[in-house]
Amino acid sequence: MSSQLPRIALTTGEPAGIGIDISLALAQLSLPAHIVAFTDPQLANERAQQLGMTLRFDVQERHQSSPQQAGVLKIKPLSLAVPCQTGVLDPRNAHYVLTMLQQACQGCMENQFDALVTAPVHKGVINKAGIPFSGHTEFFAEQTGTAEVVMMLRSTHLAVALVTTHLPLTQVSAAITQEKLTNVIQILHKDLQTRFGRKTPHILVCGLNPHAGEGGYLGQEEITTIIPVLEMLRKQGMQLTGPVPADTAFTEQMLQSVDVVLTMYHDQGLPVLKQQSFGDAVNITLGLPIIRTSVDHGTALTLAGTGKAQADSLLSAVKMAIKMINAQY
Repeated sequence: MSSQLPRIALTTGEPAGIGIDISLALAQLSLPAHIVAFTDPQLANERAQQLGMTLRFDVQERHQSSPQQAGVLKIKPLSLAVPCQTGVLDPRNAHYVLTMLQQACQGCMENQFDALVTAPVHKGVINKAGIPFSGHTEFFAEQTGTAEVVMMLRSTHLAVALVTTHLPLTQVSAAITQEKLTNVIQILHKDLQTRFGRKTPHILVCGLNPHAGEGGYLGQEEITTIIPVLEMLRKQGMQLTGPVPADTAFTEQMLQSVDVVLTMYHDQGLPVLKQQSFGDAVNITLGLPIIRTSVDHGTALTLAGTGKAQADSLLSAVKMAIKMINAQY
C-alpha cells in the first residue's frame, strides 16, 4: 500500500436515478481515499432528506486531501438546469451530466485526481436532448483524445472485455476488422500488465459466430479476421486461446488460468458475468491515460429515492480504483 492518499473524482450520474443515492450511501463509510463527488449540493441535500440520511456536506475548493470520513460527503459543486424530480428524466439536465463528466475527466488529466469513478448515466435522455452520446467509454475516449479504448467488466471470479461496445447487432460484424481486433488485444494485454500486474496475461478469445463459425459453414469472420490476428499476435509472444465458441467459453475447464475472456460484442459475454456477480462487478475502461472505473448497472429510476438501491457495485468500483492507483505509485 502506498503512503500517498489516492484522490478520486466521483461523478454522480443521472440526477433522477440512483447515482446520487449510492454516492450518499458511500459517504457513510470510512475509506482510505480522498473522494470528491461532482454533484448539485441542493440535489444531494434533498435526496439525503428523502432517504432519511444524516450527512455533512463539505464543498471542496482547493482543500487538502484527506481520507473519506463516515458521514461526510465532499462535493465539487455543479448546478442543475432545472430542479430534479426523483425518478423522472428531464432532457434539460443533460448538459449538467456532461459538464460533470467533462470536469471530472479534466481534473484527472490535470493531475488533481488519480482516478475517475462513475455512477450511471442515462444515454437515452442525453440523446433526447439532441446530444449524440453512446456511453461513458466512448465519451472519455473523445475527451482524452484516445483513439481506441477497451471496455472490461471484472468481478471477483471473472473478467470480460469487449471488442465492440454499444452497437446495434446489425453493425457488429462490419466493425470487427483486423485492425480493430489487433488494437483491442494489444490494449488489453498492455493494461493487464501495467495496471493489474499480470506479467504474461492469458486472454481467451471468443468467436463471433455460433460454434466459432464451424470452419466457415456458419460464418467467415473467424477465418478472415479473428484467426489471422491471433496468429500474428502469438508470434509476438502473447498468450491467446481461441477463437472458441462463446457457448463453451465460460465453462470451468476453459477458464482455468485465464485472466480475461474477450468477447466480440456487448451481449455475448456480459450476461454471463452479470448473472454470476451483478452488483459486485466493476466496469473498467482500458487504454485511457487515466484510471476509470464504474458500476455495472444502470440508473434504476424506479429505485431512486426509495432507499432500496444497493451501493455494492459503487463501493467495488472505488476499491478497484484504489487498487489500480496504488499499483501505479
